[in-house]
Amino acid sequence: MSEGNMRGLNTSVKKLRREVFKQVALVAFYSDPERVNDDIEAIPYKITPTEVPRFRESIYRERAIAGERVRLAMGMSLRPSDKPVHITAGVDQSNISDKYYEPPLMQVIPSACDKCPDNIYEVSDQCRGCVAKACVAACPRDAISVVNGKTRIDQEKCIHCGKCKKACPYDAIAHKVRPCSAACGIKAISTDELGRAKIDNDKCVGCGQCMVSCPFAAIADKSQIFQLIQAIKKGDYVVAELAPAIMGQFGEGITPAIIKGALLDIGFKEVHEVASGADVGAATEAHAYVEEVVSGKLPFLLTSCCPAWAMLAKKQFPQLIDKVSQALTPMVATARKIKQRTPNARVVFIGPCAAKKLEASRESVRSDVDFVITFEELAGIFDAKEIDFSKYKGERSIHEATGAGRGYAVAGGVASAIEKCIQEYYPDVQVNIEHAEGLDACKKMLLLAKAGKKNGCLIEGMGCPGGCVAGAGTNVSVERAAAEVKKFVENSTKAVPVKDLYEIELP
Repeated sequence: MSEGNMRGLNTSVKKLRREVFKQVALVAFYSDPERVNDDIEAIPYKITPTEVPRFRESIYRERAIAGERVRLAMGMSLRPSDKPVHITAGVDQSNISDKYYEPPLMQVIPSACDKCPDNIYEVSDQCRGCVAKACVAACPRDAISVVNGKTRIDQEKCIHCGKCKKACPYDAIAHKVRPCSAACGIKAISTDELGRAKIDNDKCVGCGQCMVSCPFAAIADKSQIFQLIQAIKKGDYVVAELAPAIMGQFGEGITPAIIKGALLDIGFKEVHEVASGADVGAATEAHAYVEEVVSGKLPFLLTSCCPAWAMLAKKQFPQLIDKVSQALTPMVATARKIKQRTPNARVVFIGPCAAKKLEASRESVRSDVDFVITFEELAGIFDAKEIDFSKYKGERSIHEATGAGRGYAVAGGVASAIEKCIQEYYPDVQVNIEHAEGLDACKKMLLLAKAGKKNGCLIEGMGCPGGCVAGAGTNVSVERAAAEVKKFVENSTKAVPVKDLYEIELP
């Protein structure tokens, strides 16, 4: 099943991941310090409590895989396969509020990978043994023969051109592609010596599309929920900043105000909109486009808010680095304002994006953003605390941003926000907009820009197809999330930020 078909469905994979986050959060919130290790070791037995496996052919394999999921959910790396290591090995170093996860961010759990075939053409049982044998005639390498009236492909001769599949009138030839590999727009996934998926961390930009595409939940990112909860329990001044993509992520009618009430009950001290930082970014990039591109100083301007897009540009197109906007990302701009006002605050970005974890780990950002958790991880925390959203129906709305900043959550929204700002600030300026979504399309856009085909343009790149609402840490379908964000934008009190907005104004 492809990534596009799985998104938004409440699959067993989604339930399993959420259960792991819930169990880790329960341990973090309620375990006696002297029993933490024992309670962590017990989590696989809570996930598979009987002798009947829920997901695998064996409870032993299932529990072993669950142990790896627990380690990743606690920010630790997978255990080595060639030596005995407890699930809790290294937990003492992770059981503190200042611990960040160990790189790499995305990891394949070897024992969970089903060794999916990648780029293989096979004749299915739909073959009718027709007289025409169009597949045989179409094959340029004589890789197809007829056995007992049915066609068969010799995999050693096959060059994977797909001409046989196109020629078959019954669509009886299947093209099998590893789902995680198909979802990776920058070809960062290959096959190891045992046939399992393998991530090239030098290429990976942490978008997580491989993770949400794997039907076996064999790819997972690392989490900070355990460390975040330690900070809350310790009494730190923990402040949440909510990404605008949160609309609709926790159910119909669950507004940011309701989520704010729940977060305050859990122990957060303040809750703010990341979209306020997006407003600053939109205004800043509007001025930059006019002052740099329209003036001819730069051939084009690349937006900076999507970390996967920005990392792709910096890794594979270093000659374009000076064309990436210098505007702070909404996450960082909001965090810096929070810390300017409250220097001892511990800032938590709550959003849809796995790549934000990589962005926050960079030295230049690390002091401003202390924790990054996804909506999916937050759902596990809410489950652990048995949050009843109906208790918060009377909470006051959060009014910190305009529709422009809130629109950053969907593909095209960033460019649209900047365009609206330019039209407001510089009504005589013509704006040339381009945008790409999905890393494959982003790479093609950067190639065109490098070749001089996009001069004069403001170019928005979004690593996930659909934008932030399609991030790997979301809870609902892309379509539903996008519709909720659209309503959020339309119901905003103000459409665009003021021209002289250079920093966030927190209430």
